[in-house]
Order: sequence, then C-alpha cells, then structure tokens
Amino acid sequence: MLRVNFIRENKDRILKGLKTRNFKDEDLAIVDKIIALDETRKATQTTLDSSLAEANRFSKEIGNLYKQGKREEADAIKAKVTALKTHQAELSATLNKAQDDLETELLNLPNVPHDSVPPGNTDEDNEVFKAWENDLPVLGNDAQPHWELAKKYDLFDLELGVKITGSGFPLYRKKGAKLQRALINFFLDEADAAGYEEIIPPHLVNEDSARGTGQLPDKEGQMYHATKDDLYLIPTAEVPITNMFRGDILAEKDFPIKVTGYTPCFRREAGSYGAHVRGLNRVHQFDKVEIVRIEHPDRSYAALEDMLKHVEGLLEKLELPYRILRLCGGDLGFTSALTFDFEVYSAAQKRWLEVSSVSNFETFQTNRLKLRYRDENGKTKLAHSLNGSALALARIVAALLENNQTPEGIVIPEALRPYTKFDIIS
Repeated sequence: MLRVNFIRENKDRILKGLKTRNFKDEDLAIVDKIIALDETRKATQTTLDSSLAEANRFSKEIGNLYKQGKREEADAIKAKVTALKTHQAELSATLNKAQDDLETELLNLPNVPHDSVPPGNTDEDNEVFKAWENDLPVLGNDAQPHWELAKKYDLFDLELGVKITGSGFPLYRKKGAKLQRALINFFLDEADAAGYEEIIPPHLVNEDSARGTGQLPDKEGQMYHATKDDLYLIPTAEVPITNMFRGDILAEKDFPIKVTGYTPCFRREAGSYGAHVRGLNRVHQFDKVEIVRIEHPDRSYAALEDMLKHVEGLLEKLELPYRILRLCGGDLGFTSALTFDFEVYSAAQKRWLEVSSVSNFETFQTNRLKLRYRDENGKTKLAHSLNGSALALARIVAALLENNQTPEGIVIPEALRPYTKFDIIS
C-alpha cells in the first residue's frame, strides 16, 4: 500500500506509473480521490480536536461557575457543551467514513512500477531480459507431452485427483511422487546453502496476513476461503513467511533477512481452459519452494539480482533451457514494483512455461505490514520486501519429463540423482 504523503509528493510519478499499468484516463481519478479524502480526514480531525478542546475548556469553566454559585451562567455553558457533543458525534462519523473510504481506495491502488518496467498490455509485451543462447532441444516425432508420459510410467494421475477432490488436483505416485519429493529437497538444500533460513509455515492464513502481502482485496476471487473459520488457503508461501515480520521494528544489523519454505500452494485459476493448460501446465494445487528477503532499501535491488542468480543456478543444475523476462506494466502484479519471470522450454509442447517470478515490492507490502527498521539516528523507516519462486514444481516436472525422454525412459539430471536414488524412470 502506498503512503498518502508519498502519493501527494509524487503525484506525477504515480500517474505515470498507473499509465504504465494501462489504467484508463477515468481510472486515474483514484489519485485525486485519495488526496481529497485525506484532505477531508485532516480537516475533520482538526475541527474535531478543536471542538474537543473547547468542550474540555467549557467543562472546567462550568465546574468553577457552580462553585461560585453562578448556576445560570453554568447552565448556559452546559447547553453549549451539549451542542458541541452533538457536533462532535457528527464529526466523528464523518472522520470514520473518510478514514474507511481512504483505506479502501489505498488498498485498491497498485504499486508504482520501477522506471525500468516496459509499457505493454499483455504477456506478449514482456521484455526478454536474458535469452537462451544455445540450441533448444528437439525431440523425435514420437515424443510425448508430460501428461502422456505420466500415463506411460504411472507418475501422476489427474483422473484420480478429480475423483478425490476435483479438476486441477493431481495425485502423484511411484517415481512421480519420489521425483516431486526429490525436487523439494534439492531446492531447499540449495536455498539453505545460499543462507536462507528454512521454516515450515502454516498453510492457512488469516485476513490480516492476506491483506498484509496484498492478496486481499486484489486476489480474493483466486483464493480458497474457509468461511466458517475465516481463513484462507495460501496461494504461495510468500504470504505466511513475509507475515512473520508483520508489525516488527528491526535494527539495521538485522539485514539481510533471508527465509525459505516449502508449501503446497492453492489457487482457483478460474477461467483457464484449452490445450495450453493441460496436464500440469495449470493446476489448483502445486508444490513450491519460496525464498523471501527483507532488506534495507538501499540494498534491495542488489538483493533482487542475487535472487535472480540463485534461480538461474537451480535451472542450470537441472539442465533446463530457460529465459528471463522483465514483465511489462500490463502483466505486472498488483503489489510488485519490478518482476522478472523465468520460463523453461518444454520440448514436447514446443513452448515456454513460466516456473518462477522474482519480485521487489519495495515498501508496498511493508507499509501494509507496518514492517519497519530503526536507522542509525533512531528514526523508523519502512523496510523493503522481496520474494521469488525457487522453484514451482508443477511445470518444472512437466519440462523435466518432456525434455529428458529417451527410448529407454526419462533420464534424471545429474544434480537430482542423489535425491531420487534412481537415474532413469523406465
């Protein structure tokens, strides 16, 4: 969430950023509306404070007048106090409404894109930040997509998932389950070696947590909601991990804070149909290892580069062709200032599959979370938050199965063999 003072002082930048996000001219009015609501809030608060001070002064005067036996004068002033209290109730109602309306508008205003975010409307306008420079794998005519390979080698079962739960909830089995577990352990070990503290977070969060990282109200329709308990199934481990620090005031010596965690992730992904979402390409439950960093503002973009290198290292060890995209304004997430997506090449489908997003949110999340640090002068300031998928398993599994298929079976990359305990799926 953007701070009102920041919006006031950077109005032109905010408007430019919203245009980068493809806001229509009529939608840009949200900026002036926020400023106007804040003006109403401040003016009403000033008037209310003045009225309360006047009523307090009158109350003292009434007491003195009664002591002096000046009952008539005291009663007259008492009537003024009664009128002031009525006015104060009206002012309080106006103030509460202005505050509520202001918070609603602020919660619906997205982050300001970084200056490097390219313009564009859809994912087709994303900028190739780093291209794959080698030859892409070419398979024979008998190559199969991962959903067919899964049937051939009995690796996962989408139909059983439908029987147990519904569409989009795969059931992994045999070497498919072992491959899944191997990838999770590999990713966690790599994160541990990079200095990330491993945690196991809750898989459900409360409304404050979902709002703190920006899933609410923006992604409410995409989250599974346990209404009786008013808890949300997490769409990513970013939510519980980042909320570990909600309301904290850190010391500068605490930076960098680096946390990783494996969780299942739950997303409705409503309205997704067609061949491009077959198999594991888009599911409602998938496993993911997340890396989260809380950083000093001066070092957050260096941290972002470090996170990109970490994800690159994972893909190189898995021997998967990849490219990195810088997301355009129209494809940029609500909370992000700058996001890089990693895509791996699926040789059987002959298309790129997104497997990771790495983002810097700057102070957008930390302002919602009230996550601050105390500088060397004792002044509290907002920290920066970042997160990245390292990695999301479903499409990684799809690419591994497809790219490594041979007449003898599916060959396991060297880096994974200590985890799978087998070299080939046959």
